[in-house]
Amino acid sequence: MPPAVKAKSKQSAPARAKSAALPKRTHKTKFQADLAPSEDHMVRALKAELQMSSNSDFLSDALTLLRWAVSERKRGHRIVSESATGERKVLLFPRLERVAPEVTLPHVDIRWTEKELGSLAELVSGQSAEPTEALIRAMRS
Repeated sequence: MPPAVKAKSKQSAPARAKSAALPKRTHKTKFQADLAPSEDHMVRALKAELQMSSNSDFLSDALTLLRWAVSERKRGHRIVSESATGERKVLLFPRLERVAPEVTLPHVDIRWTEKELGSLAELVSGQSAEPTEALIRAMRS
């Protein structure tokens, strides 16, 4: 019976890390994703809006954009959209915040009163609420 784990190579740790980071494949890799119907609709709509016919082109462009966003957040930069009138909106994307330097993460200090803490404890320990129709619609969009 073959061993469950391959034996370690005699490569040095830096060489192993470098070879692990760079795939040796010279052929294209297939990628398949199981999307919810709403996500499938979103992908199709974006491809149509961008006049793309290929899923490969779509994924390649999406990866390029996400790689750029990760790079910017790692450097502590915020990603901002600015309208023609100068109104700015900062992108808040929890997965991107995982790579942001801790010094740039927002911090809120809430000073609770005894009455507020009691009210919160009562609310949290109570019966869970069912989602409203508005919340269900918002989650589907």
